[in-house]
Amino acid sequence: MNENILAESIQTAAREAGQILLHASHPKIMEKSGHANFVTETDEKVQAFLIDRLSALLPDAAFLGEEDGQDVFTEKMRQGYVFVIDPIDGTSNFIYQYHPSVVSIGLLRNKEPYMGIVYNPYDDMMFSAVSGQGAYLNGERIMSSDAPLSDSLAVFGTAPYYTELRDDTFAIAKDLIAKCVDIRRSGTAAWDMCCVAMGRCALYFELRIQLWDYAAAALIAKEAGCSVTDVTGKELSYKGASSALCLSRGINDIPDSFKLYHSLPSQQ
Repeated sequence: MNENILAESIQTAAREAGQILLHASHPKIMEKSGHANFVTETDEKVQAFLIDRLSALLPDAAFLGEEDGQDVFTEKMRQGYVFVIDPIDGTSNFIYQYHPSVVSIGLLRNKEPYMGIVYNPYDDMMFSAVSGQGAYLNGERIMSSDAPLSDSLAVFGTAPYYTELRDDTFAIAKDLIAKCVDIRRSGTAAWDMCCVAMGRCALYFELRIQLWDYAAAALIAKEAGCSVTDVTGKELSYKGASSALCLSRGINDIPDSFKLYHSLPSQQ
């Protein structure tokens, strides 16, 4: 399939999935392992819809998604196409109607990021990227901010399912807040990276997120000129869970706040 047609078709699927979120009413809630780790029947419905729709676009593609036990990157996935899906990134937001929540679809090709789509249906914001072709919001090219951190907002995630990372997370946030205008938390990693990509914020970090949280948004951010690594500055593996640090064009080096992380007791 033509590359542009494929990208547009994935966006169409994401937009239709977003309509499922918008029209969901009092979905059944189930709890998974980990602190406050929820899944709803809407998560499962959206993932099933996307697998069905995307399978028709690339019949030979594998799927890795947060729900239904399809959440492990296998050796077979190193070759060919793999769709990495988060049907609702921000499930707790969705449950409590505290927006945003987003639909995230990453496409890996030979274990490298190839396409990324993140859709916020509540504000009709479609972020998209194809490797090497730039990042877009509703069809318009976007670039991250070139402002310094001192003149910018920062966002972070609390890795809420990993309570052992709580103290380290807030130690970094406490140090970081003195270096930026202010700090925010949205509850969705994919959205946070997109906020850095479009210039609303200059920095996002989280000490543990899953592949489906970053597979699409990390590519979008990179194509918008951001640096996206783990918190030590190493490249993301695109094979599984990782810490994440997304820096806009205005930040040339990892801030000193993250050097603090390596001296914390849990990291020794």
